Formats: sequence, C-alpha cells, structure tokens
Amino acid sequence: MTSYTDKIQEAAKRLLEEGKVDMVIGYRKGSVPMMNQPHYAKSAGEAEALIWDSHCGLNLANYLTDREDKVGIVAKGCDSRNIVNHIVENKIKREKVYIIGVPCTGMVDRHKLPKMVDGEISDVEEDGDTITVKTVNGDTKNFNKADVLQQNCADCSHRNPVIYDEMIAEPVEEQTDTDMFASVREIEAMSPEEKWDYFDDLISTCIRCYACRNACPLCYCPVCFVDESDPQWVGKSQDPIDVRTFHWLRAYHCAGRCTDCGACERVCPMGIKIREFTKKLNKDCYELYGWEAGLTAEERPPLDTYRPNDPEDFIK
Repeated sequence: MTSYTDKIQEAAKRLLEEGKVDMVIGYRKGSVPMMNQPHYAKSAGEAEALIWDSHCGLNLANYLTDREDKVGIVAKGCDSRNIVNHIVENKIKREKVYIIGVPCTGMVDRHKLPKMVDGEISDVEEDGDTITVKTVNGDTKNFNKADVLQQNCADCSHRNPVIYDEMIAEPVEEQTDTDMFASVREIEAMSPEEKWDYFDDLISTCIRCYACRNACPLCYCPVCFVDESDPQWVGKSQDPIDVRTFHWLRAYHCAGRCTDCGACERVCPMGIKIREFTKKLNKDCYELYGWEAGLTAEERPPLDTYRPNDPEDFIK
C-alpha cells in the first residue's frame, strides 16, 4: 500500500499547490493500531501526513456535508457511493468536491484481529495480502488479509469508486461470487419469537454512545431524533425500549440510502453487529426495486420518490 500512499500524497500536493482545492480530506496514522484518523491537509506540507492502508475504514463522506469551500477527498468504493448520496440529497455540490479515487481490497476488522492473538496489539504491518501483528509481549503473528477483513468488505461487490475525478491506481477486480445477504436470510427463516430474542441479544450491550450515528455519513440531521427535547421522542436512559427505538429508527432512516460501508460497526466500542438492521432494508430495496444505494446521481432512492400516477398495486 506504500505506492497508494505516495500517489495520494502526490495528488493532494498537486491539487493544493495549483489552488484547485482548499483542502484535501484523507487519512493519517492513528494514535492506536488499526484506528487511522481523518486528516485535513491544507498545504503541501500537511499532505505528507496522508496515508493509505487497510485501516482506513472511516467513511470520509461524513465530513463533506454543507461545505462551501472546494474540497478534495480520498474515496474508496463505499465512500464514493456516499458522495453520490450527498449529491442526490443536495448536501454537497458536485463542482465543490474533487474526488481522488482509490481502488479498495478491503479493511481489516479491528474487532476480529485482537481476538486472534495473545496480548495487546502494539503494531500491525501490511505487505501485500499478508497482515503481520505484533503484540506488547513481543509475539509476532501473520495472517492472510482475506481472513481478517470486515464482513462488509468480504461481501463487497463495489470495491472501485463509482464516481471520481482521478484514480490513483488501476481498478481492482470486483467480487462476483459474494452473498451479502446470507445472514439476513438466516434471520428471516427464524420464528417471530426467535427474531425478537436475536435482536434483543444483539443490542443488549449497547451503551448508547451514538458512535455508530456519528460515524455514519447518512446521519447529518442538525438535531437527531434521540437528542430532541421538545418533543422528546426517545428517553435518555438505558431502558430497553429506548435502546430498541434508537436502533430501529436509525436503521429505517437509512433505508434505500445505506451503502454498507461498515463505519457504524467499526467504531462501536461494544462490537455490536449494527449492520444486521440496515442489511435487511438493503435486501428489501434490492429485491423490490432493484436498487443499490449510491450507484447513480441521476436517480433518487425508491423510498425518496413520489409519483402521482403510482398504481400502488402493493397496497391491499
């Protein structure tokens, strides 16, 4: 990934030096392993901190909404699809963003990897498809990257940016043999009681830190429904009803818009599989409308479309 880093830095420096953008949003090394941070480069010197590796899981489209300056942004496949979402939803103007496209082969699961080694991880290195993990007690262990990917990356069929102004490398081969809805079908086969127990257990450890909401590029409301105080829609306690209400309503707000970028699961401190909520809605949109979010800026999502002549055949 060193060549990716070099090319991203070169592109960012060129854009800043030529005055084509006011800043470039990318990634810098995090303070702890596997947790790279967003980086705002406003000069060629600051662009030298930009990096790329398999820990760039945060969706940078989250930092684009309602900006008036001209911004360059590093975007992998799912990021680019959220940029398309923002264009469709009028949260950004296409002419105000310069997209540096990065072909992506997946992000390492920061929750999975620590469970596969003994001791605290001190460093993670990457060489092609090999992930080398070092621990504080001096142990070193190698993994095949495919075995430690985030599940959404393992299932991804849109690894290349769908919209860009320049690409820093040739497109990677798209995966065509993945089944992104396998877990959804397993849940659909459950009885109502089993489904209730499954989701109740799924969110039982939720501490309502709202990290999932804050990392999601779709959650850009000035005041979230859980923060509304007049009227108050959701209580502030750990009451199970309030916890369920948050997760269910947030998922429905993402219906037809979620690109399954995995940012929500990546930041969850409790390791909750939050995507199980949104994946069901993604599956319904795909099967009912043939719709995948963020693939085109020429069409609005099915649930965001009203037609006076809709036959409404689905209404019984």
